[in-house]
Amino acid sequence: MQTIYYNGKVYPMTSEHSLEEAVFVKDGVIQAVGSTSEIMNTYKQAEVELIDLDGHVMFPGFVDSHAHMLGYGFSLKRLDLSGAKSKEDVIEKLIRKAEELPQHEWLIGEGWNENEWVQPHSIHRNELDAHFPNRPVMITRICRHAMVVNSRALELAGVHSNTPDPSGGVIGRDDTGLNGLLLENAQDIIHAVTPNFTSDSMTDALTLAYEQMTSLGLTGVHTEDLAYYGNTEAVLDTYRAVLTKRERQFRVHHLIHHEAVDDWANCVGGVDEDWYGQTFSSMKIFADGSLGGHSAWLSEPYRGEGLNRGVPIHSDHELEVLVQKARNLGLTVAVHVIGDAALAQTLDVLKKHPPVGEKKDRLIHLQITSRSLIEKMQGMPIVLDIQPQFTVSDFPWIQDAVPEPLLRVSYAWKTLLDHEIICAGGSDAPIEPPDPLLGIHAAVARRKQGERHPGYIPSEKLTVYEAISLYTSGSSQASGEAHMYGVIQPGFAADFTVLDQDPFQLHNIDELLSTNVVYTIVNGTTVFSNKQEK
Repeated sequence: MQTIYYNGKVYPMTSEHSLEEAVFVKDGVIQAVGSTSEIMNTYKQAEVELIDLDGHVMFPGFVDSHAHMLGYGFSLKRLDLSGAKSKEDVIEKLIRKAEELPQHEWLIGEGWNENEWVQPHSIHRNELDAHFPNRPVMITRICRHAMVVNSRALELAGVHSNTPDPSGGVIGRDDTGLNGLLLENAQDIIHAVTPNFTSDSMTDALTLAYEQMTSLGLTGVHTEDLAYYGNTEAVLDTYRAVLTKRERQFRVHHLIHHEAVDDWANCVGGVDEDWYGQTFSSMKIFADGSLGGHSAWLSEPYRGEGLNRGVPIHSDHELEVLVQKARNLGLTVAVHVIGDAALAQTLDVLKKHPPVGEKKDRLIHLQITSRSLIEKMQGMPIVLDIQPQFTVSDFPWIQDAVPEPLLRVSYAWKTLLDHEIICAGGSDAPIEPPDPLLGIHAAVARRKQGERHPGYIPSEKLTVYEAISLYTSGSSQASGEAHMYGVIQPGFAADFTVLDQDPFQLHNIDELLSTNVVYTIVNGTTVFSNKQEK
């Protein structure tokens, strides 16, 4: 199969000002890039398909460097609480959803965020019990590091007032006893008794996620799903069933949760193997929790929280053992670190046990940092998975939760790049929508659309080129696949995101959010088209 894309604005993203007009592709690989006349005169033949870009703007395919693709698909099927404006609004949505369900079926919702409410008070077990005394209820916070359940759910899980906190988790209590709040690993107690996922339900969820992600211009994703849906091989088989069809081309790179890594090794065989086009490189480890749940591990206590500095998931020794296990399997590690204390612990361990050869470890989120920690990272073999959308989701409420000294060098995307630390851009979907344009806008504006202020910590704003690079070359470097995709040049995969507006030519960065995806192209195959016929 041979194709010429012509008459467009083609940004190879090999340098900030590189610009071409046309691309010639053969069998899913870029063969040549140049002007329309050059490409047409050299490669136009009867068997070559011609696609007129009609002045639209082509980039290397955008790849989300950190998401939960299957989890995102399930979130599209479940009760969405992200738009709730109060705890009363949450209850009302739950009541309406319950009317659609059989009498004793689990009522599950996700996405509530008390920081968006006028009165930011968490929901209590008793408030759920008042409306749902017999039906188990589980509502997961937007960060997925906290949930609230009712008494029936606690009963089914065997949790009572004397149940000890599990390692790396907290069972919420107050003067009434259990308050229904579960943080970090304590959530696994409830997950163990919720309904099992079926092959059909996973297939439906993954198909929904694929359709939505490609419509947003994504040509691939780095996803972490393998420890949450039962058998690891069943999850990988779901990806194979959904994404090996020609019309569903997509680049999937899996992070492997440390609790699933043995199952993965048994069914896949090793890091140098792929699974029907799916690739692997890193073992996922959680070092701490979330800021919204006040479980991210900080060096200073949260404001108004007494001595609470968050939840360290592993001791130094436990973390070191996990890193050594990854090394023995030939894997790098991808460590979830949000708080500066978690970052300090992780860097110490990685310094002792660096990856072999040219491989690089990944640090995910990295919201609370310090000058000394950034300097420590400089020159280390790491890539940072950052989520620019967290900036506009977490401010301004984060200023009331985290001590001011810790915020001075936090969400510090520009400082990290200035220290020549590789950064990749992700959404953590379903935590944030997997729309790369939202992430690019957040990285450049550091405010919500329409807000009239210079941005939260404006010195950390990125240029448009830097922001787009997060989702192109940044993502490819994070997965160790920079030789395959991330730029438009000969020898690279024919993965393209085509937009109807040029992000470099906008008068106001808010215009980016009215930009439409025209084509999503993976391996030379158009997997999404919004082309308007003339």
